[in-house]
Amino acid sequence: MTPNIMDIKEKIPIIVFDDLCYLCTKFANSVNFLARGNLTIIGHYSNQGEEIKNQILGDSAYEMFWLIDKKMAYGGRAAILPLIRAIITSKKKSSNNVKFESNCKQECKTIKSVFIRSASLLSNSKKIKLT
Repeated sequence: MTPNIMDIKEKIPIIVFDDLCYLCTKFANSVNFLARGNLTIIGHYSNQGEEIKNQILGDSAYEMFWLIDKKMAYGGRAAILPLIRAIITSKKKSSNNVKFESNCKQECKTIKSVFIRSASLLSNSKKIKLT
């Protein structure tokens, strides 16, 4: 069964990350730890991630990580401050039991990869208003 937009909104705040990237998986694991499991964390390539891409994020979904709250979807650089705010203020215990396993098919553990991902985070930024 595919979740609809209302099911997704009930899980807010949501972090959507590249679950095929080792570094991104480590990032999501760190966010989950800092938020004490109070955020819903979903991989881009999971069934829920695909549904979020189709319903909210569109073609730019895979370019960056996303934070989705009640009013906006923040991607990349634009998501950093809202993510910090969500980590600090979120009190809802997520029923999301995410497994942080990366099926990386690229060399994600190299210094070059860390630099490229960091540069990508700082250069990509997008906001999508939710209705």
